Amino acid sequence: MNGADALIETLVANGVTACFANPGTSEMQFVSALDRQPKMRPVLCLFEGVATGAADGYGRMADVPACTLLHLGPGYGNGLANLHNARRAFTPLVNVVGDHATYHRQYDAPLNSDIPTIVGPNSLWVKSADRAQDVAAIAAEAITASYGPPGGPVSLILPADAAWTETKVETVAARRPAREAPVNETVEAVAKAIRAAKKPVLLLGGQACLAPSIALASRLQSAGVRVLVDTFVARQPRGAGVFAPARMQYFGEAALADLEGVDLMVYVGTAMPVAFFAYPDRPSVLVPEGCETLTLADRKTDSVAALAALADALGAPAAGPVQPLKRPDAAPTGGLSPQACGLSIARHLPEGAIICDDAVTSGGGVAVPCMTTVPHEVLALTGGAIGIGLPLAIGAAVAKPDRKVVALSGDGSAMYTIQSLWTMARENLDVTVVVFANHSYRILNIEMGRTGAGNAGPSASKLLDLGDPRIDWVSMAKAMGVSAVRCETAEQFEAAFADAMTQPGPKFIEAAI
Repeated sequence: MNGADALIETLVANGVTACFANPGTSEMQFVSALDRQPKMRPVLCLFEGVATGAADGYGRMADVPACTLLHLGPGYGNGLANLHNARRAFTPLVNVVGDHATYHRQYDAPLNSDIPTIVGPNSLWVKSADRAQDVAAIAAEAITASYGPPGGPVSLILPADAAWTETKVETVAARRPAREAPVNETVEAVAKAIRAAKKPVLLLGGQACLAPSIALASRLQSAGVRVLVDTFVARQPRGAGVFAPARMQYFGEAALADLEGVDLMVYVGTAMPVAFFAYPDRPSVLVPEGCETLTLADRKTDSVAALAALADALGAPAAGPVQPLKRPDAAPTGGLSPQACGLSIARHLPEGAIICDDAVTSGGGVAVPCMTTVPHEVLALTGGAIGIGLPLAIGAAVAKPDRKVVALSGDGSAMYTIQSLWTMARENLDVTVVVFANHSYRILNIEMGRTGAGNAGPSASKLLDLGDPRIDWVSMAKAMGVSAVRCETAEQFEAAFADAMTQPGPKFIEAAI
């Protein structure tokens, strides 16, 4: 037994049983050790950004971390964008980053890099296990750190010699630190401020958007407190029987217009809202002028307990509003649009499905009709780095193999991590991918005008257009082992999506909007 065995045994002993990997030479001892521990499921991803996004999706749904296996600094670098998203989602995730043998670092070999510096900005915790006898303890420390609270990615660096050196394997137990209890005085102060306010608002994020918190937030809405959630939420229930709070608007001016007259904003599991980008002559902070702000529960605090205490303090009703079950009666007809796709998705989505949303400008067309379909959950793009929808779906499907997963993606977003399709086929995951193909970075066309940069001319258009040459999505999906169909009408999409929801395994639908 060696250091790699010690690492895998400790991971498995602490519930980390999925490894999304793109290994190299430095990680071969870890790869070999997988044969000696069948409880660890290895999932090969052909790009590190797929591995890290899949680990994010797994952690969001399983509520325990997966691990990644990345090849030195460049391998981590390839996965960085989706680790940025995972950090913003506060997802527990353990990166195992292979490194050169400790004695080999001094020679500055071609793949040598300053790994601690590279991984630092998107890691809650970083440590190199330089001795085999220390690997188990450091692995347990990494798992504990990934839980936070709030959670997030951590990076355990494993030099090759620590992996291959023989050692006695004794696993070490990790801890899951408890969230802080809400402070009674804080709850009382917030309740008092709400009673005195003319137009109070609760803004929820993180843990406060999970099912137990959403049910409590519904009580507060019944008590006269408007409830909003962050623009992009890591995981949130949706559909019939679920409270549907409003969402903080994406565009800053729309958000402030929606918040006009609000004189008290209370944060629960989140922090001060800010505009996604800066724009000339527009505010960065999305809090109305003169509005008081209070924090009921920060991201380290138990939002469920805090919301329950506040609801009781305000004498809120025992239950609040929830969405009715109202699927669209008629199938859509005519030309294909995001709204037509949304109607079909709402008509045929199975109960308990998981939607991974990276659809960018097309997402709203699906969200609206799905508010009253059967209960399901939504995983959103939390950090703004597109290319996460397909990898998220891989992780969600591995974590919850009994639930249908639907990945919604713009065509620009899908090209970032299109290698995901190969992994879906290899693992036979029950994922239906819908790519909205408008052959454009449409959001950038919108943002170009908003930033004051003017309209796109001939040269600028070359950086915003995806139509020359047009991507053959069906051929690409089939080449990676996924059955695929192109839909140009609402009738075609209705039939394709309905069929995909009744058939297990990976499916690909190009929605030519």
